[in-house]
This record gives sequence, C-alpha cells and structure tokens, in this order.
Amino acid sequence: MESRLNELEAKISLAEDLLDALNRTVYRQQQQIERLQQDIRALRQQLQDAAPPEARRPGDEIPPHY
Repeated sequence: MESRLNELEAKISLAEDLLDALNRTVYRQQQQIERLQQDIRALRQQLQDAAPPEARRPGDEIPPHY
C-alpha cells in the first residue's frame, strides 16, 4: 500500500510540474500575441497615414504605354 501511495505522489508531483510548465508557455504565448497585435495596429496606422487622400482604383489610371 505504501509503494502505491509513493507512486501516486510521484505522479502528482510530475503532473504539477507539467502544469506549471504549460502555464508558463501559455503566458509567454499570450504576451507574444499581444505584441503582434500591437505591431499590426501600428502597421495599419502607418498604412493609413501613407495612403493618398484620394485613393484611386487601378482601373482609373492610364497605362504607362500611353
């Protein structure tokens, strides 16, 4: 009975370690996702700032060979 209890304690300890590692991984991934979302927002703003006031459609432009 005691060896069985020791085995269960070892398994629980291992499971707790794995859970802690998983939590750290999820936390780091969430930080990375938030940074990427900020980067995307900044790039969208840069794109809007660089766009000409009157956006033309490609069909409205005269081809270069004319």
